Amino acid sequence: MAQLEPRKTNHSLGTIEVICGSMFSGKSEELIRRLRRAQIARQKVQIFKPGIDDRYDEDHIVSHNQQRLPSRRVPDSTVLLAQVEADTQVVGIDEAQFFDVGLVTVSQRLAADGHRVIVAGLDKDYRGEPFEPMPAMLAVAEYITKTLAICMQCGEPANFSQRLTESRERVVVGASDAYEARCRHCFDPGNGD
Repeated sequence: MAQLEPRKTNHSLGTIEVICGSMFSGKSEELIRRLRRAQIARQKVQIFKPGIDDRYDEDHIVSHNQQRLPSRRVPDSTVLLAQVEADTQVVGIDEAQFFDVGLVTVSQRLAADGHRVIVAGLDKDYRGEPFEPMPAMLAVAEYITKTLAICMQCGEPANFSQRLTESRERVVVGASDAYEARCRHCFDPGNGD
């Protein structure tokens, strides 16, 4: 990995926070909560989401319970970095699993520049396997929050995203029409294969 040199030194110490978990576990809701608190504190906040995510709204991050904040859709981590303004204090990134692995380096660069970077995303794919770039994001983060959903089969804490369709593609953007939260016991990693 390339050495990260700060672009400026007039910001406070930057950090990376990661919010991860399964579908329907409240990741975006927690991201929105943190970003709203920063806005209330009159901090300049910029919010980004991957270009592929147009489920609820093209110009907002939206939680499954319909909380929302304006955001910018970007095609990749390089464009995201280029769009962060110098006076921005907090950078929010939703659906990080849909970004390229360069998101890790970009997040580190932003933190080195003094930004508070808050990233939310799935830590496992529909097969229950680590979903890049999230494992690497977890490794470089100062703060990690793991969220749990409720299993749609038995009501126990859920940490898996069960795909309900037959697609074999790793990335299938969807909500309750394509996925449901499952506990370890009720999760079927072979579904869709």
